[in-house]
Parts: sequence; structure tokens; C-alpha cells
Amino acid sequence: MSPPVSLNPIPVAAGEPPAAIADNPVMQALTWAATHFIGLFQASGETFVGLVTGILPVLIVLLTLMFAITTWVGEDRVTRIVQWAGRYAITRYTVMPVLAVILLTNPMAYSFGVYLPERQKPAFYDSAVSFVHPVTAFFPHANAGEIFVWTGVSAGVLTAAPDKYPLLALLYFVVGIVVILIRGMVTEGITRLLIRRQGLTEVFDEYDRAFLQARGGRAASTAPAGGEAGAA
Repeated sequence: MSPPVSLNPIPVAAGEPPAAIADNPVMQALTWAATHFIGLFQASGETFVGLVTGILPVLIVLLTLMFAITTWVGEDRVTRIVQWAGRYAITRYTVMPVLAVILLTNPMAYSFGVYLPERQKPAFYDSAVSFVHPVTAFFPHANAGEIFVWTGVSAGVLTAAPDKYPLLALLYFVVGIVVILIRGMVTEGITRLLIRRQGLTEVFDEYDRAFLQARGGRAASTAPAGGEAGAA
């Protein structure tokens, strides 16, 4: 016969506490995973609430303001200002991209390139795309999807010296304008060099003639209306 099985618990040495479940490495790992899994969504919710009560109203108001300004000034006047800015290199790579990014926001800002000849469009794109981050210092609506770049740049200053925050925003904005001017001039020079090296001068001359004809046609289409208005 087999010996009887004892139902008494395993004896524990006097003064030794029983093993706790929390000391189990598997349970610790599962607890850590559960805590951080829920914490991820809690942090996301807090960030969303912060956006709703913080930056989103600012973006909506700025978008409304830009739309109102464009409506009050008039689309034709804005177009004439952009066309004037495109005539000169210094305004083509400062005023024009700044207006494009602020009024049309990213990525619609690049459509202002339609007012430029083909040989100048790469340089305009380079200057405009380089301004979509500095512009968020004062006009976050212009590139709301990448505003984290400016908030990351300014976080340290905002924590260490909040009084220097406006100065940092101003410098960030002004330096951005200087950089896009340099990039635009350099890219335009590179574009002209590549056109000559690849023997595409005649092709781009034809593009320029077509551009001038199209611009002249648009001007002529508006001239009769102005003349009739003046005669009336």
C-alpha cells in the first residue's frame, strides 16, 4: 500500500514571509504593460484636450482672419500684388513666398508659382517650402500639421526664460525670411546653370514666350471691362 498523502500545508520557516505575487517577474511585466497601455491613451486624451482648448481656437480665428482679409482686399488686388512681387528677385523670394504661405497655407501656397516663368518656379518652391516652419512662430495656421517643430524649438526658452519667447519668435521669423531669400537666389542660379548645361535654353525660351503671351492675354481680357467702366 502507498503511504497516506498528507493534506497539511508545506511548512514555512519561522519568521519567513510568504512569497508575494507582486514579486513575480511575469506579473510585474504584465502589470507594467497594462499600466502603460492605458497610460498611452490617457496621455493622448490629455493632449487632445490641450489642443482643443489651446491651439485649435487660435488656428480657426487666424484662418477666418486671412479669409476675411482676402475678401476685403479682393482677389484681383491680391493677384496683382503677387504678380508685382514676382518681377524682382528680392521680392520674389521674400514677399511672394511669405504672402503665399500666410494666405494660402501649406501646401496650397505653392500654387502661387503659376505667376512665374518655368525657370523661376523651382526657386520659388524652394523658398516657399523653407518658410513653412518659421511662419508658425506668428501664424501657426499656415502649417498647423507641423507646428510641433516650433513648439519643440521654443519649449526650452519658454521654460527657462518666458520673457524671451517673443524675441525668439521674432528672430525665428526674420531669420526664416533671410534663409528663403538666400535659398531662392541660389536655386535660381543652379536652375539657370542646369538649363544651359543640358542644352534646354531654347525650350525654356519658348516656355517664357508662352508665359508672356498668357499673361498678356489675361491683362487684355480685363482691359475692356475697365474701359467700359471708365466710359460709363
